[in-house]
Amino acid sequence: MSASSVLKQPGLIAYLISRNVSAFASQVQAVTVGWQIYALTHSAAALGFVGLAQFAPMMALVFPAGHVVDQHDRRRIVICCQLIEMCAAFAIMTATWTGALAPWGIYALVAVFGACRAFEMPAQQTFLPSLVSAPDFPRASAISSSLFQVVSIVGPSLGGVLYGLGPAACYLVCGSAFAMAMLGTTRLRLRFPARARQPLSLVSVFGGINFLRRKPAMLGAISMDLFAVLLGGATALLPLYADNILHAGPFGLGLLRAAPALGAVIMAAAMARHPLKRSAGRIMFLSVAIFGVATIAFGLSRSVPLSVVALMVLGAADVISMVVRDALVQLGTPDEMRGRVSAVNMLFIGSSNQLGEFESGMLASLVGAVPAVVIGGVGTLLVTVLWMRWFPQLAALDRLDTITAD
Repeated sequence: MSASSVLKQPGLIAYLISRNVSAFASQVQAVTVGWQIYALTHSAAALGFVGLAQFAPMMALVFPAGHVVDQHDRRRIVICCQLIEMCAAFAIMTATWTGALAPWGIYALVAVFGACRAFEMPAQQTFLPSLVSAPDFPRASAISSSLFQVVSIVGPSLGGVLYGLGPAACYLVCGSAFAMAMLGTTRLRLRFPARARQPLSLVSVFGGINFLRRKPAMLGAISMDLFAVLLGGATALLPLYADNILHAGPFGLGLLRAAPALGAVIMAAAMARHPLKRSAGRIMFLSVAIFGVATIAFGLSRSVPLSVVALMVLGAADVISMVVRDALVQLGTPDEMRGRVSAVNMLFIGSSNQLGEFESGMLASLVGAVPAVVIGGVGTLLVTVLWMRWFPQLAALDRLDTITAD
């Protein structure tokens, strides 16, 4: 089935609109919050507290959220979260407009947003396998990824432009986008089998971890992605590279920031037309190894064009790994467990991105930026070799469309 035929699947376009409009609102809001909190406080620490205010409730709620997602109507959970996000955006817009906004109000906003995302993301991740068949899942996942990467490029850029009109205008756009995402979610008609209710218990709440322990290929894919991104977090040092190493200035920094997403868009579009047919596990290992090599190449580069190409390759390799991982997680998990397994997956992804930035920054402060990036790339290659040995079931994975939740 072609990419255009996949898009004709009932509800898929509504899902893509809802997911990516919500992601766009999140990107614009992140840019707005960063500018506004710094304008109010002129404190670098305040920027760190913004990240903490969002990550802490997400971390605290992610496991209970997975249990709730598996016990209740997932579509309603996402609608409720998007409704709360819309109201929060409009509330802070009003406070900004009237001049009543204080820094604690921004922290409260991002804390609410982090709590909502803890429930919304695991629930939303279960939608795609209920909208398309297993043979169409890799292609649909690639289409979804390509659109998300476009949003990752456009969202921050447009957020910066909109901030020129004032933060209230940004929050107006965010609230309206969350409303549009909620409308798209209401139009979904999802096919979920009846699920038996389970009482709240530690066994149920942490059921996703116990399930992954019995699925070595799935555990290997998720954990390899965690450590690869954790070690290869070169993007955290892009401002330093643009200024001190490549001497590229603000425009060069913009190119460097856009490069991984651009590479990801190109690869995702290619995979939507030509999805993986065979040897998916070996291709995933190869893509992670290429991620490590591209990280090393970026670290050693003194040329802006070469650095941009290395980052594009890095982003393209990451998409291949992500498509294989998503197929394993969503197709290899029974419907009654998808919320909890998706919550664990979300936690791993979120932790790897944020901790990877922390690791890169700390290591760069100790040994310098170039050695830090190169060490991270070498570490990613080492992880690839170790995971091939420790998780032979993942290396043996062949066709994605034959993955079943047995």
